[in-house]
Amino acid sequence: MIRTCVDRLAGDGNHTIADEMDEVAVKGLHRINVRNNNGDPDEAILVIRYRKLRVLPPIGKQKRYPALTLTVIHAEERGTPKNGKKIEWKLITNLPVSSRTDAIEKLEWYALRWKIEVFHKILKSGCKAEESKLRTAQRLTNLISLLCILSWRVFWMTMLNRSAPDAPPTLALTATEIGVLDRLVNDRPKARRKTLSHYLIKVARLGGYLARASDPPPGNTVMWRGLSRLTDIALGVMVGGESVGN
Repeated sequence: MIRTCVDRLAGDGNHTIADEMDEVAVKGLHRINVRNNNGDPDEAILVIRYRKLRVLPPIGKQKRYPALTLTVIHAEERGTPKNGKKIEWKLITNLPVSSRTDAIEKLEWYALRWKIEVFHKILKSGCKAEESKLRTAQRLTNLISLLCILSWRVFWMTMLNRSAPDAPPTLALTATEIGVLDRLVNDRPKARRKTLSHYLIKVARLGGYLARASDPPPGNTVMWRGLSRLTDIALGVMVGGESVGN
């Protein structure tokens, strides 16, 4: 499933996708949560249209590529928002869309694009997947599989700090990690309850987060830096404990 910004030729080639979609009746409405230009939460109602079309490649490439039968989904915000840009999504998919429910499912997938982009940023910039020097596809596949788990954990912990701050710390951290954070990062004077958020902010502080009262919640960058340091230190603690024990 992709979002399109080009009005491709459709049908027999004498008209475009937009021409056909203008003839499609409204198939339903969908309410989504958004943020306006000020960052305040708001709601938008999307008018949904969809149709299966024969989509042609660009004119200069029609001899090399065949036409494809795809489903086009248009979702346009009803009315004009007072403090934000009007939502207008134009999606194309080769997946079946035979009902309003199917169309909404695809819209909800597309709404996750920001989280997907952040996940890949962590994978590439945080875990530095592109800097690996492996020479075979199998080794690279194994590395990326491992880094995907690490990237997911960083992103998951960042979001948990915002969505479930009062959860127990053991939800995301091991007992060793919690013990290291208690010894390595001093508690703030106002800290009372040692919740999940309390410890995740400690992780972020290891990554350079200042934790001032006016600071926004820690982002993925300081979380992956902090978690990287915490992992190294926790590993050292475990190895040192085994060596002393022997």
